[in-house]
Amino acid sequence: MGRTREVAARLLLAAAAALGTLLAVEAAFRLLGISPERYLMTARLANARWTLLLDCYPTNPRGYFDLDLRLPASRERYFAVAPLRYDAVARRAPWAVEFRYNALRFRDAPLGPKPPGVRRVMVLGDSFAEGQGVKEPDTLAKVLERLLDEGEPGRWEVRNCGRRGEDFPALYEAFLALLPHEPDLVVYALTLNDAERTPEFQARQSYLNDWIVDRARQFEDEGLVETDPLGSRLLGFVKDRVQAVRVGRRTTRWYREMWDEANRAGRDRTFAHLREMDRLLRERRARLLVAPWPLFVGLERGYPFEAVHDRIARFCLGAGIAHHDLLPAFRGRPGEELWVHPVDHHPNERAHLRAAQALAPVVERLLR
Repeated sequence: MGRTREVAARLLLAAAAALGTLLAVEAAFRLLGISPERYLMTARLANARWTLLLDCYPTNPRGYFDLDLRLPASRERYFAVAPLRYDAVARRAPWAVEFRYNALRFRDAPLGPKPPGVRRVMVLGDSFAEGQGVKEPDTLAKVLERLLDEGEPGRWEVRNCGRRGEDFPALYEAFLALLPHEPDLVVYALTLNDAERTPEFQARQSYLNDWIVDRARQFEDEGLVETDPLGSRLLGFVKDRVQAVRVGRRTTRWYREMWDEANRAGRDRTFAHLREMDRLLRERRARLLVAPWPLFVGLERGYPFEAVHDRIARFCLGAGIAHHDLLPAFRGRPGEELWVHPVDHHPNERAHLRAAQALAPVVERLLR
């Protein structure tokens, strides 16, 4: 009986010590204000003709967004874009970036004949190329044009032909739309979710966080953003991290499998589109350059999509298509430095600058 009491006493002491440690950590979390990050939902306001759009964010952590929808001048200018939603969005996500589109729904001025003596470069892609969350002068296309123009003033024109939300085969249709406008070079700024998908593969898309827009940390209801004052900060922090790891693994696998045998038919149709794009451009004495963006996760160590980049590079080499991977331009950099917003992981203006700097000498070499 004495031995049993001694063991029980030790167990009680251990439990008390553990409880004391947990309470101390909980107190520290509360003192330091540590809790899972939560944000009100981002938003988008667009007019019916899709000629004007606003990307709207709940906070302005880098001070980059200079358009505040709460100001009377902003309301006067943009209220007609979406009169039924404007005030609700202005309360929830007041910081905005303006987008204006031409008749082809490219974020650029109308496309006319190519000026004599000018080399026309057209940047094709999805929201990464278009510049979601990035002001127009800071986008890849505009920065690339300025860099090229420094060496040969007046000899370069770079047009933004990105369309947000489009993957193959829609990207091929966007390519056909730009083709009559005399590009000398089409830079396809590939995003890793661009591949065409079979219906069976698409049905497996069940993640919450797609490594680009973090939906798990966004809430429509303002009351859900604040942490429950009676809830455990420590428990909430642990649950948040466990959920992030679980969803992250599933999402990473989905991206990898998009480019392997799990989506073989969709992947092969994507590669066939690229071959046809290259053929059509060569017929016109123009070139195609495939430039894959990385996803901004794990760049400091253990980037999870090396094999996908390698597979795309091997395809381009075998098909004779010019290729320049943007991953080396970002390797080793914290993803947070490159995001538009903590819940929108599209490339920000710094990332667009780095991509343009990496591509400028390649573009010059191809068109020299």
